[in-house]
Parts: sequence; C-alpha cells; structure tokens
Amino acid sequence: MSTPTPYSSSSGAVEPPRGEPPRNGLGTSGFVVGLIGLIFSPLPLIGVVAWPLVILGLILSSIGLSRARRGKATNKGLSIAGVVVSAVGLVICILWLTAFGNAANEVDKEANREVAIHYEVTGDAPNATISYTTYGDGTTSTSEENVTELPWSKDLTTKGLFKGGSLTVMTGAEGGSVTCTVTVDGENAKTSTANGQYATASCDGFGG
Repeated sequence: MSTPTPYSSSSGAVEPPRGEPPRNGLGTSGFVVGLIGLIFSPLPLIGVVAWPLVILGLILSSIGLSRARRGKATNKGLSIAGVVVSAVGLVICILWLTAFGNAANEVDKEANREVAIHYEVTGDAPNATISYTTYGDGTTSTSEENVTELPWSKDLTTKGLFKGGSLTVMTGAEGGSVTCTVTVDGENAKTSTANGQYATASCDGFGG
C-alpha cells in the first residue's frame, strides 16, 4: 500500500495527504491564546497573565505554521496571524516590564536621595524667636530658638523623600525687621519679610 503524500491545490497551497484530516488545532489554538494575551498585555496588573499566554501562543502558532508548511495543516494564514499577535503582545509585556523597572529604580533613588536645606534669617530686629520644621518620609523634626543677634542660619540634611518644611520668625517687643529665606539644594525655595512688634515672617509651603 502506498503512503499518502501531500499535494498542491490549484491555488498553489500545500494540502494534506488525501484521506488524512488537516491538523489545524495547534495553529488555531496559538492564534486564540496569543490574541487573548495581546488583549491583556496593555492592562495594568491584569497584564501579568499575558506573559504565559503570549509565549504559549507564539509556541503553538509556530508549530502550527510548521505543520502548514509541511502540508499537514491548511490554516497557514491563521498560524501566521497567531505568531504576529503573540509577538506583539510579548513586545508590549517587555515594554511594561522595562517601564516598571525604571519606575522602581526611580523610587529607590528618591528614597535614598539626600536633600540639603539651608534656613536663614536676616534683619535688624534686636531679638527674635525662630521656629523651623522639616518633613521627611514619615518623620517630622521641629526646633525653636530665641536669638538676640542676626543674621542666623541653620543647615540641615534629610535622607529619603523630602516633603517640605517651614521656617517662621517672630520679632519681639522691640520690633524691627526680619526676613526668612529657605534654600533647598542650592535653589531659593521661599522668602518672606515682616516689620514691627511681634511681626511674623513665615516661609512655608515649599518642598514636596
């Protein structure tokens, strides 16, 4: 008995041997699985499940395409489509992974960043009360000083996520003028001036 061999149809496509049904299952499954993976791949969080789907879709579609080229399947076009949608889905998954990695690096960098804060008070007030606060990542530091001579300055360094702070200076009964200035990493962040008895200059609302 002779073994059935593939033959070409009038359209030129390789057909499976006569009497043997086409083995289209893997190519079709690869397209369906790859398409589902492509649909899920752009979605945040849910896109995680796209990884195994697009990889499986790419494998099944490639096997289906190989069968079609050997004349054992008739869905060559669908298998090619499966390879394409699976590959596109895989690229989107890789882009998401890269973006997530960059974001994680930025968070880690921000968490370990040191911020230099310079508080300064100038003016001709003979005495003043100075209060300053810094807000870090879950921490707050507040201090108060009574000074009888200006200018006054204080340098602080915070590590981690800097959320801001405040500098407030109030003159005494003798009055006079005061100016508060806040500099963060060398850049002026806030300046305020006050004059008179018990006048208050407030430098706040800066930072994160």
